[in-house]
Amino acid sequence: MAKMNAKSSTLKKALYLIIPLIVIAFVVIKLRSNKEITQSKVYQYNKEQAIKVQADTLQFEDVDDISSYSGIFEPNKETKISAEIQGKINDVLVDVGSVVHKGQPLIKLDNSLLKLQLQTLKVQIDGLEADFKRYTILAKVDAIQGIQLEKAELGLRSAKVQRATLLEQISKTTIKAPFNGIVTAKLSEVGAFAAPGVPLLQITDISKLKFTVNIPENDLHNFQMNQSYQVTADAYSGISLSGKTTMIGSKANTGNSFPVQFAVNNTAAFKIKSGMFGKVVLKKSTPEDRIVISSAAIMGTAKQPQVYLIKNGKAILQNITISNKIQNKTIVSGGLKAGDVIVTNGFINLYDGANVTVN
Repeated sequence: MAKMNAKSSTLKKALYLIIPLIVIAFVVIKLRSNKEITQSKVYQYNKEQAIKVQADTLQFEDVDDISSYSGIFEPNKETKISAEIQGKINDVLVDVGSVVHKGQPLIKLDNSLLKLQLQTLKVQIDGLEADFKRYTILAKVDAIQGIQLEKAELGLRSAKVQRATLLEQISKTTIKAPFNGIVTAKLSEVGAFAAPGVPLLQITDISKLKFTVNIPENDLHNFQMNQSYQVTADAYSGISLSGKTTMIGSKANTGNSFPVQFAVNNTAAFKIKSGMFGKVVLKKSTPEDRIVISSAAIMGTAKQPQVYLIKNGKAILQNITISNKIQNKTIVSGGLKAGDVIVTNGFINLYDGANVTVN
């Protein structure tokens, strides 16, 4: 009986040792299996493997050298109108959108008090004129002293100056348009009080327009004073206007470009509005053979553009010089020649010196 207990105890001890070892061995095998599965799923990049790309063989193309610069149309004249004298507004004769002509009445102020003053002055002038006539007759026969006649004449002249002043003030109670244009803002209403310096209406003249563009310093030589250039509006691409250079900036702005301004005559229907975007177009009369590439093929930065040039099965980064861009095409003036092959698509994993194969 003692021997059986001893054997049972030995068996239990053996099981306590074997079972943990079996569990540990199972865990190790499982972890190794998981590692192999995970490694098999991870992409292992092979630098020696050729990268598939799309390429283009360059050749000279006959292209028109067209440059365009974006700008904004501004009104030829624009002003906020205010009264020259104080007064209550009795009538506003125009509204926003009204087309007005130079000298047309726009606003009428209350002038009843001024008219009463004018009537009083008229009575005074009538009396002074009668006195002047009477003193003139009496002076001829030496019935009065000459100084009395002089005083009467001076009083009459002073009253007439006062009358002219009142008439001028009354005329200014009718506010008129200073030039032809369109009412673009109505800043007051009937019953409001008008005073010098208080804006009442805004008038804008768009029969002629100012068109301003910002030109990089390298292209500034293309523009000359008093020369005409083609101007188009983005909203009306079919309308071509002529713009005459009226100003070429002498100081660069914050973007290191120079403002150039053109005077442009609007269409008969005033289709071009203030604030619209447009372009001034420069076009050389003689087309030239140029290297033209897709803009999508360009890498690098704006200061140093680059392309991938394929040489002996490798992609080599090549610095280029850009002369102009036309829509999605770029004209190259340096760094490439006819017959060169450049990468146009397939830049994923591409690097300088990478092995490539062309699809």
